[in-house]
Amino acid sequence: MNIAMLGSGFIARFYADSLHAQRRVDRLTTVYSRNEENAKRFAADYGLEKHTTTMKEAIEDPDVDVVLISLPNHLHEEAVLACAAAGKHVLCTKPLGRNAQEAKIMLDAVEKAGVFGGYLEDLCYTPKFLKSMESIAKGDIGNVLWAKSRETHPGPHSDWFWDKEKSGGGAIIDLGCHCVEISRNFIGKNIKPIEVMCWAATQVHPIDAEDHAIGLVKYANGAIGQFEVSWTFRGGMDLRDEVMGTEGTIWVNSFLRTGFEMFTTGKGNDGYVAEKAESNTGWLFPVGDESHELGYPHMFTDMFNAIEEKRQPLENFYDGYVVNAILDAAFLSAESKTWEPVVLEDWRGDDPTTSEKQWASYDADHFIIKEEVLPNGDKKLILKHKESGKITQKVTQANG
Repeated sequence: MNIAMLGSGFIARFYADSLHAQRRVDRLTTVYSRNEENAKRFAADYGLEKHTTTMKEAIEDPDVDVVLISLPNHLHEEAVLACAAAGKHVLCTKPLGRNAQEAKIMLDAVEKAGVFGGYLEDLCYTPKFLKSMESIAKGDIGNVLWAKSRETHPGPHSDWFWDKEKSGGGAIIDLGCHCVEISRNFIGKNIKPIEVMCWAATQVHPIDAEDHAIGLVKYANGAIGQFEVSWTFRGGMDLRDEVMGTEGTIWVNSFLRTGFEMFTTGKGNDGYVAEKAESNTGWLFPVGDESHELGYPHMFTDMFNAIEEKRQPLENFYDGYVVNAILDAAFLSAESKTWEPVVLEDWRGDDPTTSEKQWASYDADHFIIKEEVLPNGDKKLILKHKESGKITQKVTQANG
């Protein structure tokens, strides 16, 4: 497919590197940028036939099959509506909107126009994440009770991120969108998010938005999603996920400390190590293939396969809308200091009923609380009587 790129900055280049790698058949043919020099440079760097400073021209180009939005947050709605009006399939970078209201407008527009709407949530396509999801789907860790996702770094790369009006917020909108959707996947996207408790503060940077936040998202089945986001972390970009289930645990380190470490005095270093790295001397943590580790190739493969197969991708505009609704509640909670409800005008998952707890039985009269082997080899059981509620223990000696 022929792709029009809207935007020529940092994320646009990451996307372009992914799309033009490994002899892919889906390639960029034109780029739109608000800055003519940037448009020319991007076109030259990636061998594109066309470049323009008119968004409408790029979108309505008859040779373009798909439009890829890599623009600042405040321009997403305008671009998506233009794509819908032109009948063009559209892929939009995260977050979908600055809030749920904007996201819903975009969702409704693509669905009314009957065009494909792909939500480019790359961290839900990393190899480690996809492998984790396979394990959860097989039941390896049982029912997911708690999912925590962390993304922290020293701050974003472009001026508009730091402008609350243009971005829609600070670290919550920039990084929380990743973390919330990661936890949604682990817990189950069919499970309704109910309410959010969030702490946020502006601790380091002289901006109006928050540069640090921690939040809890409560789901209808009792599971908790936790996000930790910060623009105040020093030392690079830290991406980590943890999932706790009734039968197991998953711990993933996706970036920063991934097993690739090197020391250099800086001689011969061209200055770039990895995204958000703060130094190119001393002990460094390079990444073998950044695009691959961050999920871009798997993401685009799913998106273009989904278009051809006329199906929904793993991440679509509806997912972007739900994420924005959760983040709206997080912003409200950060102000009110209380749990705030997640307002979803359009919920397409399971009925939000609280699941009944199923306790494991040891025998007809007892529930089993815990089983363990002691250092001397004895086996101990902690039991609870079903009627009286009395808690007792039963020990089987190793040589008994």
